[in-house]
Amino acid sequence: MTPFARRLQELRLAGMLLTRVPMGTLREPFPSLPDARWAYPVIGLGLGLVMALFASGAAFLGFHPGITALLVVAIGVLLTGAMHEDGMADLADGLGGGRDKKHRLEIMRDSRIGSYGVLALGLTLALKAQAMLAVFAAGQVLWPLLAMMAASRGCMLLVQETLSPARSDGMGHSAHERGGWRPLVGFAIALASVLTLGTQGFIVLTAMLCAALALRYQAKRLIGGQTGDVLGAVQLAAECAGWLALSLLL
Repeated sequence: MTPFARRLQELRLAGMLLTRVPMGTLREPFPSLPDARWAYPVIGLGLGLVMALFASGAAFLGFHPGITALLVVAIGVLLTGAMHEDGMADLADGLGGGRDKKHRLEIMRDSRIGSYGVLALGLTLALKAQAMLAVFAAGQVLWPLLAMMAASRGCMLLVQETLSPARSDGMGHSAHERGGWRPLVGFAIALASVLTLGTQGFIVLTAMLCAALALRYQAKRLIGGQTGDVLGAVQLAAECAGWLALSLLL
């Protein structure tokens, strides 16, 4: 298999992991999940492009920017299968309601959602939609969507790369591997996406990193590492922080 074919396989695997969009069938030799981690921001770019086209169509039909923002949030949830939202809710329930590390991890594995999860998820999505409304109302759609979707997955990669798994199984463990060229490529793509916002991009990136590192700190302190739920929450929190920062700069 040629290097290009291997990269394409890894890109498809990343799409299978991070979205519910059909990606076809992988061929042998199959890539591993760590092999695909460089493509997280690329998948974000693809999602951002679809969401931007959807937002442009909604605006063309005459929808208010607030309704457009809510529709874009909804299409994002559909495209990803709400995996990041599920991670945010599970993490909030675990960190908020657990007595110790073991109990917190048990709560995070429970499919039921509690009050902490409802509040964290509801407030995060509300803040994200309101900030997105402000950005859309200012006439900015494409570049902000591309930047937020790609850079937030770069933040997810950063936490995955720098924090050991909290469990000996699960997605956080199976996708974890440190070093090599792959994370560097992912970080470069994420950074380039934010720089399309000009000088505002540095402030946006700083806000996203602060949100991601705050969750990283809490995850390390309270459960001893990262899990799939932690990574999902990091993506959503970083994206929300990016939208909020950009809404203040317009």
